[in-house]
Amino acid sequence: MIPRYTRPRMGRIWEDQNKYQRWLDVELAVTETLAQEGIIPRDAAAEIKTRAAFSVDRINEIEAEVKHDVIAFTQSVAEYVGPASRYFHFGLTSSDVLDTAMALQVAEASTIILEDIQRLLDVLKKRAHEFKTTVIVGRTHGIHAEPTTFGLKLALLYDEVGRQQGRFKEAVETMRVGKLSGAVGTFAHLSPDTEEKVMRKLNLKPAPAASQVIQRDRHAHYISSLALIATTLEKIALEIRHLQRTEVREAEEYLSAGQKGSSAMPHKRNPITSEQIAGLARVLRSNAMAAMENVALWHERDISHSSVERIIFPDSTILTDYLLDKTATLIERLVVYPDRMKENLELTHGLIYSGELLLELVARGVTREDAYRWVQRNAMRVWDEGGTFKEKVLNDADIKQKLTAADVDKVFDSSRLLANVDRIFQRVF
Repeated sequence: MIPRYTRPRMGRIWEDQNKYQRWLDVELAVTETLAQEGIIPRDAAAEIKTRAAFSVDRINEIEAEVKHDVIAFTQSVAEYVGPASRYFHFGLTSSDVLDTAMALQVAEASTIILEDIQRLLDVLKKRAHEFKTTVIVGRTHGIHAEPTTFGLKLALLYDEVGRQQGRFKEAVETMRVGKLSGAVGTFAHLSPDTEEKVMRKLNLKPAPAASQVIQRDRHAHYISSLALIATTLEKIALEIRHLQRTEVREAEEYLSAGQKGSSAMPHKRNPITSEQIAGLARVLRSNAMAAMENVALWHERDISHSSVERIIFPDSTILTDYLLDKTATLIERLVVYPDRMKENLELTHGLIYSGELLLELVARGVTREDAYRWVQRNAMRVWDEGGTFKEKVLNDADIKQKLTAADVDKVFDSSRLLANVDRIFQRVF
């Protein structure tokens, strides 16, 4: 991933130095276990543990010749260890190391992402309560519907992010597996007992069954969960983009001192963070498709998944970390305009209460079909002629026979429509 979207802590996980260190962690856990089982000499294992090291530059130099990164790695380590290195990588195939070490890297990355998700949840909760009773018009199909509150909008998003958190935790656990079962998964050279002992040292679980590799449905699940998280972040960003439109302007991104919106139009205040979130979410969704393509491999394994994973795992975790941070900051610093929300409520001159009026007439004995016709004809007159909906309702001969002026006043009271906000908050929080 390019530096522009890489936060340092996450970026370091996917640097070569850390990748090879995780390889070494796996190799040393195997060496130690084999020595404890009496399979290799204890003094050789102790020497390996003491002397084992590697050079990224040297690995790259060797790989340029041998065209195999694991061989290049083991050769680099052997140059530090000396004669005892004949017991290094003992009984292993490359994927034993690669897949198990990837699980360690994914666990590191997941810790950061879980922290990011929790921060977003905390911010959404705080601001939802801040605007719990701030009335805003609800929109369906982009058209004014009925009143809601800005706090309810945020509560809805909090609830969804919570579901994404649950899905991601499941995916993290699915990826917390390693394998040492050899070239085709039969434990031809090391035993299942050895594998189980090594995995305990690494805080991983052994894959119940594997071929040469851990099966890639796990990896597709994990990357898909990141894509789902990004899709929810795009949903949040899209809402803000709409609310920031000039003709709406009920909320907008924080504009920092000295920030510019356009090279040509100095007046512009553009939702650039929200647009960036929406754009990068597309990358994560495309990576999920690539991860699914990796599930079907030839027989016990081919290498077609490997090159893909070298891109999508660093890029997807790095982007998710970046987008979660951006979204949390976006919500945290979001500028909200309650007065503008109130103004926009009146743009349709009371039409947002048509549903409440319909139900009130039905409750007074009018058939639903007649009630709908009476309400709609007055609503259409507001669209076509202007004036207020309430005024036209009060002057409608049919409606006047069923509702008094006081009844109509109650219909046009938004507090009736929002009486259950507290109950919804109790459910969500």
